[in-house]
Amino acid sequence: MSETSSPPGIPSPERLTAWLNDHVREGPVELKGIELIAGGRSNLTYRLSVSGPSGDRLLVLRRPPLGHVLPTAHDMSREFRVLSALADTRVPVARPIANCTDAEVIGAPFYLMEYVPGVILRTRADTAGLTDAQCAALSERLADMLAAIHTVDVQAVGLGDLGRGAGYLRRQLDRWQRQWDLSVTRELPEYARLVERLTAALPAEGDVTLVHGDFRLDNALVTLSPEPAIAAVVDWEMATLGDPLADLGLTLVYWTEADEDGWLSPWATEAAARDGGGGSRPVQARALTADATARSGFATRAEFAAGYARRTGRDVSGIGYYMAFGYFKLAVVLEGINARYQLGQTVGEGFDREGQAVPVLIERAHQVLDSDL
Repeated sequence: MSETSSPPGIPSPERLTAWLNDHVREGPVELKGIELIAGGRSNLTYRLSVSGPSGDRLLVLRRPPLGHVLPTAHDMSREFRVLSALADTRVPVARPIANCTDAEVIGAPFYLMEYVPGVILRTRADTAGLTDAQCAALSERLADMLAAIHTVDVQAVGLGDLGRGAGYLRRQLDRWQRQWDLSVTRELPEYARLVERLTAALPAEGDVTLVHGDFRLDNALVTLSPEPAIAAVVDWEMATLGDPLADLGLTLVYWTEADEDGWLSPWATEAAARDGGGGSRPVQARALTADATARSGFATRAEFAAGYARRTGRDVSGIGYYMAFGYFKLAVVLEGINARYQLGQTVGEGFDREGQAVPVLIERAHQVLDSDL
């Protein structure tokens, strides 16, 4: 394939092809096509079409975003390690193939994994055709999966040193404040007040488990036939050892109920209007919307949290704090993406709205803390 046909982030298909032939064990392969399938808010994900001795197949490549990558973020080797460790557990993941630490190949480290068929359910348009029974089943399967992640024997799978575990929330507060300082593009006084409130109400130490770090419905590849199931959990770049309730809290941040608008509904509405109400929206505009569960059949947030508690035996009565923490973390992430957008270092559409979302998220965090959930 010609170099001009490659998407941003893959400057030389020829160099990538040479690397594939050194690391894909089936023998000589030809790279037939590269498609950006997630140019979203963090790592870039591409679907590769390759042809080799065993026929045509699809592979997936993950690399860091373009430019302005914050320290400790987007560690491809770490993500590859987590996938490798989970490959034979109850947590379904795409099977990793090879890890590349040589930035000369495509301009950044990356890794390669098997392609897993499935769909991503991100918006209410994506779930509009589902039955109530399918939505209820997906709620159950997602709760099953979150509980499964939190019961992985990290010592047995070789992830016992993935993070320090104890003191997780304190370290997370410090870490995300440092990321904010490196990314912030404007004055937002309510951010500082939020940090003060989160620090003052820091929960006591609890369980330490594997945590995904960004667990939500649209970070799962779903199959719907014969019954709804999760084919793979994706996007493990934030995985570590820590407080499992932080995962649950962030899941609930993204969980919109049937009688609610999504927490970024003004930007979602704008994206839909621009798209004319049909067709496929830009990858990034879709990523701004978190309302796939905003229809009948899906569990409420309270029901989902209660289902998780039944599966794990954990007390979720203080989950409001963890939701506020989730809003805080997401605000920092989006401010970092806003900084990349302002530097012209983003891939895809919709990034102009990321910065607008940040004060909304900070306000939501204060609201959750005020509500004493």
